[in-house]
Amino acid sequence: MRKKIVAGNWKMNFTPAQAKAFVAENKAKFDSADVEVVVCVPYVNLQTVQAELAGTNIKVGAQNMHFAEKGAYTGEISGEMLKDMNVPYVIIGHSERREYFAETDETVNKKTIAALGYGITPIVCVGESHSQRLQNQTNDVLLTQLADGLANMTPANIADIVIAYEPIWAIGTGLTASNQQAEDACAFIRDFIAKKFGSEAADKIRILYGGSVNDKNAGELFAMPNIDGGLVGGASILPSFEKVVHF
Repeated sequence: MRKKIVAGNWKMNFTPAQAKAFVAENKAKFDSADVEVVVCVPYVNLQTVQAELAGTNIKVGAQNMHFAEKGAYTGEISGEMLKDMNVPYVIIGHSERREYFAETDETVNKKTIAALGYGITPIVCVGESHSQRLQNQTNDVLLTQLADGLANMTPANIADIVIAYEPIWAIGTGLTASNQQAEDACAFIRDFIAKKFGSEAADKIRILYGGSVNDKNAGELFAMPNIDGGLVGGASILPSFEKVVHF
């Protein structure tokens, strides 16, 4: 039985002081033994939020990492650094990283392999644009992103990856894929995993939906058979995140 995950992506929000205050006020509401709750915060907030969440079941993740162990990569953070800070999750290949910072399926693959090597669970994001959706190219886009982004993986480590289906047209727009659209895409992803890595890996891997998830639509989305939770953006920095967690 796959345990559901609700992962909050804070994006570029909250100073350490603001993060501390928000978490202190809401952590008891967000905590859950039934659902795996993760908050992926800006690097400057990692230690502050970890300290504030000590004694809860809520895990703290990062929003990106470099694939190199160290080197001349100004402004980047390595997996070794995250491991040393006991960070168990990292988002990789979010559409905003792809669009604004030239992230590619190749770099997604390198970062995913690096994260696994450090024992960090990568939350690998895939999804199509609005024009691709309108041209019925969703499955083609997902196939390319999955095949290239998960290249050189084995059935043994694929179960240690979380995949987030995030249609680009639904991120931060207020638009949400219908329950069936989200389910169809997540089912396609699980079918790809089954064909590439075997049915056991497909049964174990957790697939999330992301894209304007909020307390109004989370329950129905998360109830779909191939959706194992959500990657939640704007709603994760609101008190209503409680309702998303306890869908």
